[in-house]
Amino acid sequence: MAANRAARPGNRQTQALAVLSGCERVWAVGSVHGQAQLLRRLHGEIAGRWQFFDRIVYLGNIVGYGDDSLGAIAETLDFRRRILAVPHAIPEDIVYLRGRQEEMWQKLLQLQFAADPAGVLEWLLGHGVCATLEAYGGLPSEGRAEARRGARALTRWTQNLRAKVNDQPGHSHFFASLCHAAYTDDEGLLFVSAGLDPTRSLQQQGDSFWWGHPAFGEEVKQFSPFRCVVRGASANRPGIAAEPGLITLDGASAFDEILVSHPGEPAGAT
Repeated sequence: MAANRAARPGNRQTQALAVLSGCERVWAVGSVHGQAQLLRRLHGEIAGRWQFFDRIVYLGNIVGYGDDSLGAIAETLDFRRRILAVPHAIPEDIVYLRGRQEEMWQKLLQLQFAADPAGVLEWLLGHGVCATLEAYGGLPSEGRAEARRGARALTRWTQNLRAKVNDQPGHSHFFASLCHAAYTDDEGLLFVSAGLDPTRSLQQQGDSFWWGHPAFGEEVKQFSPFRCVVRGASANRPGIAAEPGLITLDGASAFDEILVSHPGEPAGAT
């Protein structure tokens, strides 16, 4: 298809929502969970099939659980550079969504403000954040010790972790650029990390995007006005599961070495 991509409307993006304009296909990448090697292989497959009006959305959980969270972020940023090297590509063609792992990492960096820092820390460590912490050179034992010492000691510890994030090229930008959700401008596809609350508007979802909602996916499988919701995490980890109004991409990459993507096409695309 011949077209002048330079003349297409630009994508609109805020911290909360990214709007994908003028696209014919959107690649959606499910939870990576620190599996950098699998992500490199997946990127190789996508690069070989990348077309003029393609976009890519990462559905959260780039970090956590796996053994190479830093490598996964670095690979994601490297692929972004490769895409932006394509003529007329723009930064908004690549969207990162906040997943529960990224949310939990930010909670850990604010641990000194928690009402029960020691309890919150143990919960975070038991739900995947331990891998991210250790990737940045932190130790769970240090966090536990600082939690016992109080808010001032915890503040020093989290500031040190922030400095280690800043030391990694592009990592601060990655965490700062996370969006809550993304959708195509024809309202054909809505991309979320885990789900949403079907009783609330898109602007009122809050953390339902990365924590999900029990009523979505089990009882409700569509969210008006969008014709299909694409999510990257589900409690039962079904791999690629497609049904009317809902596509789930959760291959449990950190647990069985399966990483999945899906080329979603907006309705009416050719």
